[in-house]
Amino acid sequence: MKKTNKRFIAALVVGLSLVAAACGSSDDAAEETPAAAGGELEGMKGTMPLVALSDEFKTGMNEFWVAAGNEALTDFSYAAEAFDSVMLVALAAEAAKTDGSALAGEIMNVSRDGEVCTEFAACVELIKAGTDINFEGVSGPQDMNGNGEPIKASYGVLTFDATNRFDYADAEYILADLPESDYVDLQAPTVERAGDGVLKFGTLLPETGNLAFLGPPEFAGVEYAISLINAAGGVLGKPVEYVQGDSGDTSTDTASTTVDRLLGESVDAIVGAASSGVSLTVIDKITAAGVLQISPANTSEKLSTYADNGLYYRTAPSDILQGAVLANLIAGDGNQSVYIMALDDAYGTGLAASIGKNLEAAGVTVLGTKIYDPAAATFDAEVGEVVAANPDAIMLVTFDEGSRILRTMVEQGIGPKVKKVYGCDGNMGNALGENFDAGK
Repeated sequence: MKKTNKRFIAALVVGLSLVAAACGSSDDAAEETPAAAGGELEGMKGTMPLVALSDEFKTGMNEFWVAAGNEALTDFSYAAEAFDSVMLVALAAEAAKTDGSALAGEIMNVSRDGEVCTEFAACVELIKAGTDINFEGVSGPQDMNGNGEPIKASYGVLTFDATNRFDYADAEYILADLPESDYVDLQAPTVERAGDGVLKFGTLLPETGNLAFLGPPEFAGVEYAISLINAAGGVLGKPVEYVQGDSGDTSTDTASTTVDRLLGESVDAIVGAASSGVSLTVIDKITAAGVLQISPANTSEKLSTYADNGLYYRTAPSDILQGAVLANLIAGDGNQSVYIMALDDAYGTGLAASIGKNLEAAGVTVLGTKIYDPAAATFDAEVGEVVAANPDAIMLVTFDEGSRILRTMVEQGIGPKVKKVYGCDGNMGNALGENFDAGK
């Protein structure tokens, strides 16, 4: 299957459809009059890339993770995407017959338009037999566009209950697809780097920083995938190797230091970062070295057209899709006006713009968009502007500082018991409720 070396920007997202509803309506929880009882976050809802993960996958990964000396996972945010990132790279290396930079040119080929396979060993057997494969991952189809991101996505809509937590079993699922007219051609790697026959992964994931709550499930996904690959015989006939690394966040140079160390240890692929802003600080250094970068959680639209030497991929869908899904969700709940609060980085400003554009197209008025400093000591003034605007709904594009913003919202009388409040993949984890309860 031949693919030409051209790259274009994807157009507007179409084809959003509500697929399944596993829980009842949360309208009562989001009434504009305070509820009589329950946690202060009750009724807040939001999206994250999510599929209904099988019990087999969650149990298997948790057993592996606990056996390795870690606490059992309760959140699985981006665990499946991290798992699939490793699987795709490993299969691409088998198809390319090298762990060098040429493997990047095979990721799209092994992810779509071939014979469907789901298990690593079975996929490898097909590759060795000369069969084109279509790897279907645990996080969804993972059909890659030519610019290195999925053309299909599944989002889970999660709603906090009276305990300030949510249950993944209660998720509603929404599918989003790019039309074929928005598919783009593959850019082959433009930096050559020879392999040594041993596929070696490095991670650039958040042990520290404002996305540290995503670290455990992402690390677990990576390490679990490597364990299964090695149990099946490894890649290119040899065990896969692994070096762990912290990404920190954009307030530090942790990511740059980690990348220097990983490149010095001759990794072939770096899984991460989780933060789009962090990835944008190191992507040039990684790809210029002929090393593949694949993120399980980057969603910024800026990365859709970034000059990446054909060496950047992500298993999380672009916010071109999430912006449309969130706008559809907010409009579908009957809101006529919205105020958006978003952190000042590539992810925050990009997703806020996408949500705003899609809301306006749906006939919902955006009363204002407040871009704030996530490192601010307080958010009293920013929340005060939202109070003055008096919107029907509030959209929060935040990382872990979202818990402090929500506490300030509750103090100023516009928390989820009073206003309809929406979150996104940057904050929709039970860690948000834990931090809120702890006053963090």
